[in-house]
Amino acid sequence: TFDPKSLRATAQKTMERGTGARGLRAVLERVMTDIMFDLPSREDVREVVITEETITDDKEPLLILEPEPKRREA
Repeated sequence: TFDPKSLRATAQKTMERGTGARGLRAVLERVMTDIMFDLPSREDVREVVITEETITDDKEPLLILEPEPKRREA
């Protein structure tokens, strides 16, 4: 999921590059490459949120995790 502010930040970074769709692709690849490789091996992630800080400050995307199942104690 892309936070609305992240979409503006993405558009702004793309315009700064001045390369149109290629610039957009480069911005999104930079942000999402690591998470795209990590997600398939994780079963606890329900949602990934790209925030404005993810785009502008190279922060990690926000991961919304599944709640842990309640464990029964013997």
